[in-house]
Amino acid sequence: MSYSFGPGPVTPAVKLLLIANIALFVLQQIVPVIVQYGGLTPGAVFERFWVWQIVTYMFLHGDIVHLLFNMLPLWMFGVELERLWGTERFTRYYFYTGIAAGVSSLLLAKLPFEFAAFFYYTTTVGASGAIYGLLLAYGLLFPYRTVLFLIFPMQARVFVIITGAIVLWSAVTDIGGGTAHIAHLGGMVFGYLYLTRGRGGPWTELKYRYTKWKMNRMRKRFDVHQGGRRTPPGGWTH
Repeated sequence: MSYSFGPGPVTPAVKLLLIANIALFVLQQIVPVIVQYGGLTPGAVFERFWVWQIVTYMFLHGDIVHLLFNMLPLWMFGVELERLWGTERFTRYYFYTGIAAGVSSLLLAKLPFEFAAFFYYTTTVGASGAIYGLLLAYGLLFPYRTVLFLIFPMQARVFVIITGAIVLWSAVTDIGGGTAHIAHLGGMVFGYLYLTRGRGGPWTELKYRYTKWKMNRMRKRFDVHQGGRRTPPGGWTH
């Protein structure tokens, strides 16, 4: 068994994402008002139609620690995923999970509950939704790869399960706590749906259940009476 720190040379898409995130973080420090227009605020999206925010929010961060904790896994897990998938597919998946995480925040803000009002006017920033999507993909594609969780080595699939459980618990218990747990959870859930579509994942199960329901419904409509060679007195019923 051998161990190594990091995945090796940085791949093209990961390199551009690192540069873009770091450059915009520096710009944030110089022009703080950029967060007002680039961060994801549901109220601004619904009332002013600032739809670009579901993309731009991924490139803004709250502070240097927030930036580092997102860029480190982007480098550690993203490089290997891009090598496996290729730049185009990796980039598509990254933005898909990031945007889906943003949409999750928008949907949460529109729920008919009192706590939703807090999210309606709260600004979300950070690439965490896309990063959690990458973690999910890494756990699915390299389930037995050993990774470090804090100082504890564990299989990637176990790491993803623990991470998902923490995010789910935080989403339920830390509403209004200042962290976009729903966006994190959305990145993982939509990432799973994206990766498993058409290959035995939940979509296949749903299609199977729907087809089975249709067949049972049709079977009730058509009642066939079988007999011998002769036609029964009342004729065949179809």
